[in-house]
Amino acid sequence: MPRGEIDEAWIEEAVRRYRRIESLQAEFDQAVATVEVTVRSPDSLVEVVVTAGGRITDVRFLGPLHNRAPRDVADSVRAAVTAAADAAEWAREKLHNETFTAYRPLTGA
Repeated sequence: MPRGEIDEAWIEEAVRRYRRIESLQAEFDQAVATVEVTVRSPDSLVEVVVTAGGRITDVRFLGPLHNRAPRDVADSVRAAVTAAADAAEWAREKLHNETFTAYRPLTGA
Protein backbone atom coordinates (compact mmCIF):
# COMPACT_ATOMS: atom_id res chain seq x y z
CA MET A 1 0.00 0.00 0.00
CA PRO A 2 1.52 3.37 -0.99
CA ARG A 3 2.35 5.79 1.77
CA GLY A 4 -0.57 8.08 2.62
CA GLU A 5 -3.37 5.68 1.68
CA ILE A 6 -5.83 4.68 4.36
CA ASP A 7 -6.29 0.97 4.93
CA GLU A 8 -10.00 0.90 5.80
CA ALA A 9 -9.98 -2.83 6.62
CA TRP A 10 -7.11 -2.36 9.07
CA ILE A 11 -8.91 0.55 10.74
CA GLU A 12 -12.13 -1.45 11.03
CA GLU A 13 -10.22 -4.36 12.55
CA ALA A 14 -8.47 -2.02 14.98
CA VAL A 15 -11.82 -0.54 16.08
CA ARG A 16 -13.34 -4.02 16.47
CA ARG A 17 -10.36 -5.17 18.55
CA TYR A 18 -10.47 -2.02 20.68
CA ARG A 19 -14.14 -2.66 21.48
CA ARG A 20 -13.33 -6.27 22.35
CA ILE A 21 -10.54 -5.14 24.69
CA GLU A 22 -12.94 -2.69 26.37
CA SER A 23 -15.41 -5.53 26.87
CA LEU A 24 -12.72 -7.84 28.26
CA GLN A 25 -11.52 -5.08 30.59
CA ALA A 26 -15.05 -4.63 31.94
CA GLU A 27 -15.31 -8.41 32.50
CA PHE A 28 -11.95 -8.40 34.27
CA ASP A 29 -12.88 -5.43 36.48
CA GLN A 30 -16.14 -7.15 37.49
CA ALA A 31 -14.34 -10.41 38.29
CA VAL A 32 -11.67 -8.62 40.33
CA ALA A 33 -14.39 -6.99 42.42
CA THR A 34 -16.38 -10.19 43.03
CA VAL A 35 -13.99 -13.16 43.10
CA GLU A 36 -13.02 -13.95 46.69
CA VAL A 37 -10.16 -15.95 48.16
CA THR A 38 -10.07 -17.27 51.74
CA VAL A 39 -6.79 -17.71 53.63
CA ARG A 40 -5.81 -18.61 57.18
CA SER A 41 -2.98 -17.68 59.45
CA PRO A 42 -0.32 -20.39 59.88
CA ASP A 43 -1.76 -21.26 63.33
CA SER A 44 -5.32 -21.42 61.88
CA LEU A 45 -6.55 -18.85 64.40
CA VAL A 46 -7.50 -16.17 61.86
CA GLU A 47 -9.31 -16.52 58.56
CA VAL A 48 -9.44 -13.64 56.09
CA VAL A 49 -11.63 -13.36 52.99
CA VAL A 50 -10.33 -10.99 50.32
CA THR A 51 -11.42 -10.04 46.82
CA ALA A 52 -9.02 -10.34 43.91
CA GLY A 53 -8.93 -6.55 44.05
CA GLY A 54 -7.47 -6.70 47.56
CA ARG A 55 -10.55 -5.64 49.53
CA ILE A 56 -10.92 -7.59 52.77
CA THR A 57 -14.56 -8.65 53.06
CA ASP A 58 -14.41 -10.73 56.24
CA VAL A 59 -12.14 -11.58 59.17
CA ARG A 60 -12.96 -14.50 61.42
CA PHE A 61 -11.35 -15.83 64.58
CA LEU A 62 -11.57 -19.61 64.46
CA GLY A 63 -10.55 -20.31 68.02
CA PRO A 64 -10.72 -18.82 71.49
CA LEU A 65 -8.69 -15.69 72.13
CA HIS A 66 -8.80 -15.63 75.94
CA ASN A 67 -5.81 -18.00 76.33
CA ARG A 68 -3.63 -16.14 73.85
CA ALA A 69 -1.30 -13.23 74.41
CA PRO A 70 -2.28 -10.04 72.57
CA ARG A 71 1.04 -10.14 70.68
CA ASP A 72 0.27 -13.69 69.44
CA VAL A 73 -3.19 -12.65 68.26
CA ALA A 74 -1.71 -9.62 66.49
CA ASP A 75 0.90 -11.85 64.81
CA SER A 76 -1.84 -14.20 63.61
CA VAL A 77 -3.88 -11.32 62.20
CA ARG A 78 -0.81 -9.85 60.49
CA ALA A 79 0.12 -13.23 58.96
CA ALA A 80 -3.44 -13.77 57.68
CA VAL A 81 -3.64 -10.27 56.18
CA THR A 82 -0.26 -10.71 54.49
CA ALA A 83 -1.40 -14.07 53.08
CA ALA A 84 -4.63 -12.40 51.91
CA ALA A 85 -2.67 -9.73 50.02
CA ASP A 86 -0.60 -12.44 48.32
CA ALA A 87 -3.75 -14.44 47.51
CA ALA A 88 -5.44 -11.36 46.02
CA GLU A 89 -2.43 -10.74 43.77
CA TRP A 90 -2.43 -14.40 42.69
CA ALA A 91 -6.18 -14.24 41.94
CA ARG A 92 -5.79 -11.01 39.93
CA GLU A 93 -3.00 -12.53 37.82
CA LYS A 94 -5.02 -15.71 37.25
CA LEU A 95 -8.10 -13.71 36.23
CA HIS A 96 -6.04 -11.51 33.95
CA ASN A 97 -4.49 -14.51 32.23
CA GLU A 98 -7.88 -16.20 31.83
CA THR A 99 -9.58 -13.04 30.55
CA PHE A 100 -6.94 -11.87 28.09
CA THR A 101 -5.40 -15.17 26.98
CA ALA A 102 -6.95 -15.05 23.51
CA TYR A 103 -5.97 -11.43 22.86
CA ARG A 104 -3.34 -11.02 20.19
CA PRO A 105 -1.73 -7.65 19.48
CA LEU A 106 -2.77 -5.95 16.25
CA THR A 107 0.20 -5.63 13.91
CA GLY A 108 0.62 -3.38 10.93
CA ALA A 109 1.99 -6.22 8.77
